[in-house]
Amino acid sequence: MIKTIYLFIFLFISSVSLISQEQEIIAPEHFKTIEFIGISQQSKIPILRLGSPFKLSFDVLNGEEADFYYEINHYNFDWTPSDLSKGEFMEGFDDVRIYNYENSLNTLEIFSHYELSIPNREIKRLTKSGNYIISIKDDNGDYVFTKKFMVIEDLVAVPVAIKRSRDIRDIEYNQVVHFSINSPDLLLINPKQTVKTLVIKNNDIKGAISNLKPQYTIGSEIIYRYNKESSFGGGNEFLNFDNKDVRAATSSIRRIELTDIYNNYLYTNGARKDRPYTYNPDINGGFVVRNISARNQNIEAEYVRMHFNLQFFEDIGEKEIHIYGGFNNYTIDSSTYMEYDEYTDTYKNARLFKQGFYNYKYVLVDRDGSIDEGFIDGDFWQTENNYNVLVYYRELGGRYDRIIGLGTANSSNITNN
Repeated sequence: MIKTIYLFIFLFISSVSLISQEQEIIAPEHFKTIEFIGISQQSKIPILRLGSPFKLSFDVLNGEEADFYYEINHYNFDWTPSDLSKGEFMEGFDDVRIYNYENSLNTLEIFSHYELSIPNREIKRLTKSGNYIISIKDDNGDYVFTKKFMVIEDLVAVPVAIKRSRDIRDIEYNQVVHFSINSPDLLLINPKQTVKTLVIKNNDIKGAISNLKPQYTIGSEIIYRYNKESSFGGGNEFLNFDNKDVRAATSSIRRIELTDIYNNYLYTNGARKDRPYTYNPDINGGFVVRNISARNQNIEAEYVRMHFNLQFFEDIGEKEIHIYGGFNNYTIDSSTYMEYDEYTDTYKNARLFKQGFYNYKYVLVDRDGSIDEGFIDGDFWQTENNYNVLVYYRELGGRYDRIIGLGTANSSNITNN
């Protein structure tokens, strides 16, 4: 009987622990083009400096002009809720209606464009660094979608260097992130316990490497020079399309068709993993909304049904092929699924995109949700990628995880040693 009680308590604690680790809520199908503008207007990565403004925008394609509300919460490094109250990390109050929205103008697809900017008249600023989640709710109080973002303090320097793998089996495919934490003014006591790190490739938080332990210390510098533990598959340069002029064929769009809305048919793509690496400039998975005929891109850019076509002959068993990129925050869902068509012997997808320039690639997804980025497009050590390293710190007796530094590097400067 006592063993049964202990087992029940263990399972209960385990389930609570799992539940408390927040995952992003994926937006419904009629929510599109969710953008988080952080450090600069060109940056879609959800990282901002303490005290900096930011903006969240999204489109709703049902024409209802519904009311939405926002909520902001603070989290620990592992995305469990922190012990801070609202008043401790926020100057102002949330759970307020988003009042800034516009309806589409001169578009075939009717939508409403919503924008939330902080600071605003309710929230003056966020006062603590760390992990945050902004939640969008409907007028019934139900959560519609959530978006993670991080707020940093510049208290330490984080030099980052990208290296080729030292493992001969991976030397042609992988990129390794070496970094250190230089803290001359802030004493980081017992860093193996108090310091945590997050290494992000191309703004994809879901595929980040977390919580590497320091290897050694030289003076005030903490060194991380792993090989396997901080290694990423190089991937390949992203494919792209540009439909800023929705009625014109381009180097990536072979045909245009007008039905209920505009349809753009992309040229058929093939597997690239067995081809030699070719440099092709990209924006590392990002996107830019634009319509060359529009004055206001937010409400005058059309929604276009983009038709993807992939020719891939290898047997994938029960796994699935999906399109992948920052256009939906690297989310795998039904809208990204590539369905096999026996008649053409290709994989096809048709998905709505707001007019603009988009990066994408094809990935293989297993039943457990794991993603193989290189199975179709390949992994190459030469690929140009952006890397960000976030440093978290919880001082002894501290109640929350601060983000005290950010380091960045690009693999165009990759070295062998």
